[in-house]
Amino acid sequence: MNLIELKDIFKTYHMGEVDVPVLKGISLTVEAGELVALMGASGSGKTTLMNILGCLDHSTSGLYRLDGEDISGLTPDGRALIRNQKIGFVFQSFNLLPRTSALDNVIMPLTYTAADISDREARQRATELLQRVGLGDRLHHDPAQLSGGQQQRVAIARSMINRPKLLFADEPTGNLDTHTSKEVLEMFQKLNRDEGITIILVTHDTGVARHAKRVVRISDGLIEAGAVLPAAGENDGPKGGAP
Repeated sequence: MNLIELKDIFKTYHMGEVDVPVLKGISLTVEAGELVALMGASGSGKTTLMNILGCLDHSTSGLYRLDGEDISGLTPDGRALIRNQKIGFVFQSFNLLPRTSALDNVIMPLTYTAADISDREARQRATELLQRVGLGDRLHHDPAQLSGGQQQRVAIARSMINRPKLLFADEPTGNLDTHTSKEVLEMFQKLNRDEGITIILVTHDTGVARHAKRVVRISDGLIEAGAVLPAAGENDGPKGGAP
C-alpha cells in the first residue's frame, strides 16, 4: 500500500518579477513501511520536496496523496493538522528547547495536538520513548547536560510522541561524529524494522543513504533514479561532522 503518492509535482518560487522553478514534475510513490533515502546536492530541490512531503509547504501544481488523502489543496491549518497527526521530524540541529528537561522536550508536541491525553499519560509515554532510545537515566537533564548524540536521541523520541506514520530525518547525523552517526542511523533502522514506521532520510551523504532500503536521487528539480546502495560497512560508513 502506498503511503505517499506524488504525481507531476511542480514548485515555483516568485522572487519579485522573477519565477524560480525548483521542482519540475516530480512523480514518486513510497510504500508504507519503507526506509527511503532522498539524496541530492545542495540546490537539487530535496529540501523543497521534503517540505512538501512533510506538509510544511505546498506545491504550485500536481497531486499529493498521503495515506490516501489528497493533501494538495489543503490550507496551512489543514496541513498543520496532518503534520500533528501523521508526521514526525528529526533535524540536524536537534531543535531542543534549552533549559528544558529531556522529558519535557519530548512531551512538548502533545501540547499542539487535539489528543485527549492526560498529563500523567503524556509523561508516561515520553518516559517510555526515552527509555527506548537509551536515555531512561537522563529524563531530567536539559540539552546542555547531554552530548550531541544524546540530544539527537531526545529529538528522535520527541518525533515519535504523536505516534506518526511517517518520519523525516533531515541530515540527522550532520552534527555528529562517525561512531555516534552509526548509532543514530541504526536506531532509525530499528524503528523502521520493529515499529513499521515509514522513514525518509534526507541527505547528501552516500554513507547515510546506505542505511536505507531504497535511494531516490534528485537533481535540478527532477528525480534521477531509484537504486539500492551497498549496505553500510561494505564501503565507507556515514561521515561525522557538518557537511
